[in-house]
Amino acid sequence: MGLFENKFSKFVKTLPDVSGKVFVITGTTSGTGFVAAQTVAEHNGEVLLLNRPSSRSVASLEKLRAAVPEGTFVPIDCDLQDFDSVRKACKEIKETKKYTSIYCLSNNAGIMATPDEITKDGYDKQMQTNHLSHFLLTKELFPLLLASSRERGDARIVQHSSLARDATKDKALEEKYFTKKEKDGMLGGEDENAGFMKGPEWRRYSQTKLANSVFAQSLHDKLQTSTNEDCQNMLSLCAHPGLSNTNLGDHLGAKMGVFKKMMVVPLMLFVQQSAQDGAMGLLKGMMDARENVQGGMLYGPGGTGLSGVAIAIPPKPHETDQASKDMLWTTGEAAIGDSFEV
Repeated sequence: MGLFENKFSKFVKTLPDVSGKVFVITGTTSGTGFVAAQTVAEHNGEVLLLNRPSSRSVASLEKLRAAVPEGTFVPIDCDLQDFDSVRKACKEIKETKKYTSIYCLSNNAGIMATPDEITKDGYDKQMQTNHLSHFLLTKELFPLLLASSRERGDARIVQHSSLARDATKDKALEEKYFTKKEKDGMLGGEDENAGFMKGPEWRRYSQTKLANSVFAQSLHDKLQTSTNEDCQNMLSLCAHPGLSNTNLGDHLGAKMGVFKKMMVVPLMLFVQQSAQDGAMGLLKGMMDARENVQGGMLYGPGGTGLSGVAIAIPPKPHETDQASKDMLWTTGEAAIGDSFEV
C-alpha cells in the first residue's frame, strides 16, 4: 500500500481526457507500465502495448481488458533484447496496423541488476533493454510522433529513469557500457558480496538509468534547436518512480542471505510506495495538459526521491553534460546501424 496510498486516486482526477490520442508503451505486463496503460485507457486513449511474447503478456492483456472493458488495447510483440524484433514491431505499427500518427511514446520497460550477459546483437542486456532498443524505437517511430505534433501541436517522448541515475561512478556515463561485446562477462560480472545495491551488476544498471535521462536531454536539445516547428512542438521528458512496489527486483531475493532479508525487506516495505504512486511521474509526462509540463524536465518524487507526488525536477550537470550527450547519440547510432536525424 505504501505511505502515499491516497495520492494516486487524487492525481488521476487531474489528468485530462485523451480521446483520439494514441499511446505506445513498452513493458506493460506489470508495475508502472501496467498502471500507465490502464490509466490512459480509462481516460479514453488508445494504447499500443509493446511486450516480449509470453504468457505474462497474454495474462496482463486480459487483465487490462477486464479492468477497462471499453478501452482500446493493441498488443504488439516486441523483444527489447533483439533489434530485429523492435524493427518488426515498428513495421507492424506503421504498415500492418496502419497508424499514421502517435501522440506519445513511453519508453517505460526495463530490467535491473541482471547477470553480465550480452544479447544476440552483442550488447549488454541491461543497456540494450533499458536504453539502446528505446533509442531505436524512438528513431523508427519519430515520423509518427512528428505527424501528431503537426496535427495537434503536441507530441510526447517520455523516458523512464530511476534514482540510480545519480549512482554512477563519478556521476558520469562510460562509453564501454554502450559498445558491442564479443562475449558474456566483459563488464565486471557479478559480486554477491558487494552489499545491497552495490557491485558491477548495479553499476551496469545505473549506467542505463543515467542513459535514459541523458537521452531525454539530448533529444530535448535537438528538438528545440531544430528549424522544423513541428519538432519544436514536441516534448522530450523523463520520469522516475521513486522506490515503488513492482516486480522489477523480484529476482534479487534469491541472492540475499537470511540476514540481508531480515534487514532490507522490512525497510523497503516501510518506505516504498505503490506501483500506482510510482507511475505518477510517468503519467504526468505522458498525459498532463501541455501547460503543466515542460520539455527537458524529469517528473517524479522530490526530496529524497523515494516516494511522494510527482514534481518537476530540473536536470543535473551530469544529465546535461555535452560530451555524454554526444557519446550517447553516437553509440546509439552505431548500435542500430543507422543515423537518427531530428
